Amino acid sequence: MKFKTFVGVSALALLSSQAVASAVVVNQGLSEQEVLAAQRGWCSALVEISKTHEEKGQAAAKSLAKNVIDSAYGYQMGAVLFKPTLTVKPQTFRPTSEGALSYFVGGDPNFPSDSGFALKGWQKCEIDNNAVFIAGDSASTIGKVHFTAEDGSVTSVDKTWGFVKDDAGDLRIVLHHSSLEYQN
Repeated sequence: MKFKTFVGVSALALLSSQAVASAVVVNQGLSEQEVLAAQRGWCSALVEISKTHEEKGQAAAKSLAKNVIDSAYGYQMGAVLFKPTLTVKPQTFRPTSEGALSYFVGGDPNFPSDSGFALKGWQKCEIDNNAVFIAGDSASTIGKVHFTAEDGSVTSVDKTWGFVKDDAGDLRIVLHHSSLEYQN
């Protein structure tokens, strides 16, 4: 009886090791390099939207901004926890892609206070992370983002981002909180 049990367990172990060897492994884990690349991509896109606005006008900048939002943010996954820097009540938070688009390029009568943050002629955008926390398929960052204007002046904001990978393995922003630095 003990021999039969041993043979049965051995056969199961052999079969399970063969199943593992041919199994497809999906790892949605994030790396620090992916997070930093996403942040740099966000900055590059912001500067490109500003440049497009200067060279081709608001409609072209809006089209580019929509593409950026659709590819960088997780609105197709649900509400994004987006609190932009320069928003006011009652539209402080932007859980929809329409609200995000209006914040970046303005021109939406449903968001009358938006003048288009991405249209301010930004020449440079730099990330200065204070900390990056990665846990499996999600990551959070906190730190500063520095925006350089045409005249060389720099505006710095406090920025918190949350990232996850979607079902296709693409990194998406699902949390974006930004505020001006505290002034004494």
